[in-house]
Amino acid sequence: MNTAAQLMVECLEAEGVSVVFGIPGEENIRFMQALAHSGIRYVLTRHEQAASFMAEMYGRVTGRAAVVSTTLGPGAINMQLGVADATTNSTPLVAISAQVGQDREYKESHQSVDLVAMFTPITRWADGVPSPHAIPEMFRKAFKLAEAERPAAVYLAVPENIDADTTQYDLKPLPRNVVHPNAPSPDQIRRAVEVLREAQRPIMLVGHGAARGHAAQAITAFSELLHMPVAHTFHGKGVLPDDHPNSIGTIGFMRHDYVNFGFDDADVIVAAGYELQEFDPVRINPRRDKKIVHVHRFPAEVDAHYPVEVGVIGDIGASLDALTHGLAGHGGRLDDIAPRGCGLLAEEFARGQQDSRFPLAPQRVVSDTRAALGRDDIVLVDTGAAKMWMARLYPTYAANTCLISNGLSTMAFALPGALGVKLACPDVKVLAVMGDGAFLMNSQEIETAVRESIPLVVLIWEDSGYGLIEWKMDLELGAHYNVGFTNPDVVTYAESFGAKGYRIESADQLLPTLTAALGSAGVTVIACPVDYSENLRLTDRLGQLDSTL
Repeated sequence: MNTAAQLMVECLEAEGVSVVFGIPGEENIRFMQALAHSGIRYVLTRHEQAASFMAEMYGRVTGRAAVVSTTLGPGAINMQLGVADATTNSTPLVAISAQVGQDREYKESHQSVDLVAMFTPITRWADGVPSPHAIPEMFRKAFKLAEAERPAAVYLAVPENIDADTTQYDLKPLPRNVVHPNAPSPDQIRRAVEVLREAQRPIMLVGHGAARGHAAQAITAFSELLHMPVAHTFHGKGVLPDDHPNSIGTIGFMRHDYVNFGFDDADVIVAAGYELQEFDPVRINPRRDKKIVHVHRFPAEVDAHYPVEVGVIGDIGASLDALTHGLAGHGGRLDDIAPRGCGLLAEEFARGQQDSRFPLAPQRVVSDTRAALGRDDIVLVDTGAAKMWMARLYPTYAANTCLISNGLSTMAFALPGALGVKLACPDVKVLAVMGDGAFLMNSQEIETAVRESIPLVVLIWEDSGYGLIEWKMDLELGAHYNVGFTNPDVVTYAESFGAKGYRIESADQLLPTLTAALGSAGVTVIACPVDYSENLRLTDRLGQLDSTL
C-alpha cells in the first residue's frame, strides 16, 4: 500500500531511475519525502534550468530518461529551456512539476498558469495527473515515449492535492517493457543496394541517431567495404573515429568548410542517423541533385533539399549490416571523392599545437584540450565561437565523447550538464568548455558540484564578449554592436564557492593546468584568454579556398 507520492517514487524506481535533479517547492513536499526514503539520489541544484540540463545530459550519455523535478509556476517555467533542448536534441528526459490543486485550477489563482499548454510544444507528450489511480499508467507512458525510436522530453504536472493525498492505495508500477529494434525490410535493402551499385561518388553522413544507436561497428564495416568517406554532424562526432582513414571530419560550420567539398562532389549521400534539426540539408545538397539513402529508426522529415530516394527504416546497425552484405564484392572509389581540403584540417590542428601566442589561438586551446583528455573522456562544448572551433578541430574517437547542443544550440548547458555526465559516467574525465558569456548564465552550479562532491572542470574561453555573434556581425555587417561585457575575477569567484580557480597567463600554462585539474577529485575553473582575431582569418581563408563561401 502506498500514498500517491510514494507510488510516484516507486514508479521511478521501477523505471531504473537512480538520480533526480531539481529544486523542491511547497506543493511537492511529500514527493520529496518519499524520494528521501528511497534509493534514488536527489541532487539539489541552484536553478531549475540547470537541473534540466543535468537531466538532459545524463540521458544523452546513458540513453535512458533522466528526471528533473520542480515546483509549480516559476519553477516549472525555469526548467523549460532544458526540456526544449532535450526534445530538439533527441534526448530522453522526464520532467515532473507540481501544479495547483484541482480545487482551484479552474479559476484565477495564485501561481496558477496552464503548464501543460506551455510544455506541449516542446515535448512529445505533456499532461496533468488527474488522480492517484492514473500514476502507474502515466509514468510508464512517460518513460515509454521519452525513450522511443526518436527520444524526446515529456512532462507531467502533479496537482498539489495529489501530492498531499495520504490515502493508502493498492497500486503498483506497471512493468517496464523494452521495445527491441526492428530489422529493415528486404525490399528497402534491395532498392538501396541498387542505388549504391550505380553510385559513382557516394559519401556517408553520420548523425545523432547513429550515436544513440551504437552503430559504430556497422558504420566502420560499411565504409570500409565501399572505401566510402564518412562525415559527421556535430552530434555524430566520433561514431567513426577521426583517426580512421575514411573519416573526413565534421560538417555544420557556419560557412563552407573543408568537409563540404566532399558533398559538393558526391552523387549519393548515405545518411545514417541524420536528423534535419542537426543542420540544414541545403548545406549538403544545395542544387537538390543528389540521391539520398536515409538509414534511420524512423522516416525522414520532408525537405526540398533532402529528397529521399530510398528510406531504410529499422535499427541503424542492422540496416547497415544488411547493406554491407548486399554490396559484398562491390568496390568503392574513395580516391575519386576525397575532399580537396581533407588534409587541411590536420594541418590546421598541427599548426595550433605550435602556436605560442598569448592570448591563445583557438587552435592551440583545442589542441591542448585534446592532449589533456583520453580517447574515451568526455568534453561538453557550449554554444558560441568555442563550439565552432571545437566542432571543426577537436579529434573525437568515440560516440558521445564530444557533446554539443545543435538542435536548439542552447547557451549555458555545458557546466550543469557536466555534473549530469559525471554522475552517469564516474570513471571518465569530464570537461565543460564554454565562453565567458555562457559561463555566468549557470555558474551558480559550481556550488552544487562542491556540495555534492561531483568532480567538475570548467574551461572558459575568455574574450569579454559574445564572440560568435561578433563573428557573424563582422562577417555580414562589417562591424559589431552590443556584444561586449566585463567579467568578474574568475579565480576569486571560483574560490568563493570552495573550488579552485586558475587564470592562464601564457600558452604553455594551459596543458599542465588542464591535466592537473582533470586528475583531481575536486572542482576547478580555468579562465583562458583567447585571441578571436583568428575567427575572421579562418572564414577569409575558407573563402579563398572555395568561391561558393
